[in-house]
Amino acid sequence: MRLRPPSRRTAALGTAVVAVVVAAPAAHAAPGAPGTRPSFCQHDNRSTPFAQYLCAEPGELLDVRIGDVHPTQPSLGYDEVYYKLGRYTLGKDAINKKFSDWCEADGRIDAATVLPGARLDDPSSFTCQLPVGAETAGSITPMKTVVIGPHGEPFLTDGHHTLTSFYETPDGGADLHVRLRVLANFSNLTRQAFWDQMQAHKWVYLRDPEGNPVAVNKLPTGVGLANFSNDKYRGLLYFGRDIGYTQNDLPFQEFYWGSWVRDANPVDLSDWDPNDLGSYLATVKSLTRAMTALPKDAVVDSGFSAADLDALDQWNAGKAANKGEFDKLSKPYSDPKPGKLAYALEYERVHALG
Repeated sequence: MRLRPPSRRTAALGTAVVAVVVAAPAAHAAPGAPGTRPSFCQHDNRSTPFAQYLCAEPGELLDVRIGDVHPTQPSLGYDEVYYKLGRYTLGKDAINKKFSDWCEADGRIDAATVLPGARLDDPSSFTCQLPVGAETAGSITPMKTVVIGPHGEPFLTDGHHTLTSFYETPDGGADLHVRLRVLANFSNLTRQAFWDQMQAHKWVYLRDPEGNPVAVNKLPTGVGLANFSNDKYRGLLYFGRDIGYTQNDLPFQEFYWGSWVRDANPVDLSDWDPNDLGSYLATVKSLTRAMTALPKDAVVDSGFSAADLDALDQWNAGKAANKGEFDKLSKPYSDPKPGKLAYALEYERVHALG
């Protein structure tokens, strides 16, 4: 997630709730002197399974077991996860990208050293570019985010695809830890008040891949592919990043674009074969061209305009199809540096998922 200065829309949302952030990252320190608790905790739930998260402060970089996080969306674009898993298990990188992705997610930029046989679940086997405590404003920008809910339960608000990829990779799993940036602590609220606040801030997405409403008690309770339905439009949109739009700090940005693809029918998808690289590329190309052709004030979905959702001014940032991001995406798996689509399709082929 790329952070920006708050827009008027973001600022307006921020005034709706008391004691909500997004604040500058707090120093990573104990929440209080022995025997004391921060005043905002205002409860005594130390016996909860999530007690270690109860008093996390807004802006804190909180160490979280990924099996503990509660999703705030009902579906994933499976193809994005397949790309990541393809890169992690079939990749051609000198340093496996899973270590770079983990270090970036942890607020420490990139992998620095990786020992032979290194594993994500063995932190001693690799190092990140920054040590813990040396994070910068720039290094925390890509971090995934969490809101602390009733009884301390951590609700993931960004990073469902990334954490699911860590969960699914062979040296990951539910017990893998990564730090998340805390947006707010609502642990002292009732369940109803908590969900009211989450919806007020648009920190929850409650539509299934067909656009039908989803009740909050029907959301998945953990990450992992088996817990989510597959939103093929959300998966398609992932491969259009920096070709038709730029990812921004609006939660669920690509779901809003996906809803537009499904409901507005901007392009004909009847010939789209998601198992064929050429067909998939052609679909990405036509869709992203339609995105960049939209007037900036055109409403895409849920009141958000093309400008709100960061449609690019020019397709592929003004570059020809054999240049820029579209050219990178087009590389086949046989290339020394395959494109994201090629990795996704190869992973599906190897695992007979297509």
